[in-house]
Amino acid sequence: DPALVKAEDFFKHIEAGNTSNPLGSQVTPVTVDQLFGLNTLGISLARIDFAPKGLNPPHTHPRGTEILIVLEGTLYVGFVTSNQGNTNRLFTKVLNKGDVFVFPIGLIHFQLNVGYGNAVAIAGLSSQNAGVITIANALFKSNPAISDEVLTKAFQVDKSIIDYLQGQSWYDNN
Repeated sequence: DPALVKAEDFFKHIEAGNTSNPLGSQVTPVTVDQLFGLNTLGISLARIDFAPKGLNPPHTHPRGTEILIVLEGTLYVGFVTSNQGNTNRLFTKVLNKGDVFVFPIGLIHFQLNVGYGNAVAIAGLSSQNAGVITIANALFKSNPAISDEVLTKAFQVDKSIIDYLQGQSWYDNN
């Protein structure tokens, strides 16, 4: 009901994320779930805080393209193209304060703090809820688990390696 809309529906304050975790990074999303004023606008964003050597692990956004701007620090970023001609091409760049990089919709990408201090970036997304699939979590921490037969054949490794990977505590920084 438009009569019930208030200024708070269009405002969100974002604090720095806690990077004291196994990945050394924290993503603070601002989607339509956190900022109701984004409804129908087709955009959202996230603040990403990195400790030194912090990683935003390989992930994908199935419903949106990401554009990243570095506010402070130095990030090594990259994405992998889809299998074209049986080749997955890696595109990478080292970004500094003020640099911008785009990650096309649905492609696996990552960011790693390669600087000596903390880093902060803002990710703009072309969807009010772009979604996020963290690759390691999706493969090795799904519920129920993906069968060993599928994973051993896909990765061409012994079951003991799959068991080891499934036994890890995969941290989710989102």
